[in-house]
Amino acid sequence: MCRWAAYLGSPIYLEDIISRPGHSLVAQSQEATECKTSTNGDGFGVAWYDSREEPGLYRDVYPAWSDPNLRALSYQVKSGLFLSHVRASTGSAISRNNCHPFAAGRWSFMHNGQVGGFERFRRYADMCVPDALYPHRKGATDSEILFLLALKEGLDAQPLQAMERAVAKMEILSRKRGITPHMRLSAAFSDGHHLYAARYSSDHIAPSLYYRWSASRQGWAVVSEPLEADQDGWKELPPGGFLTLSATQAQVSSFDPARHGVDDSCPD
Repeated sequence: MCRWAAYLGSPIYLEDIISRPGHSLVAQSQEATECKTSTNGDGFGVAWYDSREEPGLYRDVYPAWSDPNLRALSYQVKSGLFLSHVRASTGSAISRNNCHPFAAGRWSFMHNGQVGGFERFRRYADMCVPDALYPHRKGATDSEILFLLALKEGLDAQPLQAMERAVAKMEILSRKRGITPHMRLSAAFSDGHHLYAARYSSDHIAPSLYYRWSASRQGWAVVSEPLEADQDGWKELPPGGFLTLSATQAQVSSFDPARHGVDDSCPD
């Protein structure tokens, strides 16, 4: 399992989320407290938005705690919207193309969790990605396929429904061709204006996800684990929840992939 943190609000230095807090994302890469693997050293990445529509993207295979370039970048770069991730592989190779976040056009996406038995049906899942989107398929992870399927399902127009349909497709593929747990998901994604997050599981174990408004920063943090011990104000997104954040508002909706009549036929 992985750990991630995202931010939306007044511009701050990336290090204010990634490395400075007591339980920062870099700290979680060495000693996470709310997942099966306390160490997340199979690579890292950050996607940030500034004056261009597309996000900047920096990813590498080194552990986040040992990469001086990540610390230098985080120290210098300011952004009002960014996504950051530290990886613990659930089976796919340790490579730069398998590190999160993933980006396509103005969208960025990162995921913590798994699709059970993905290696058994990876070729079939790849066939579900349309030709127009397949050039964005750089790596071999289930997460990247999930992102591309959401784009196919209309992420631009309906972020909630598109992600539900993508998750439903992957869960059905796992149920027919994979193993349990069929779907565990804690994901964040952005179009450069809003920040979205979803928490879901096909069983009773949904990966952790919290969010918090900071009056001093005038911004939202959305994280796998709170960034400071005993810091108040953190709210847990419930399993089956979908979070939509704008500059000043948070909306929590139901996230229910089962409401969509999706089958496992690919391509469609």
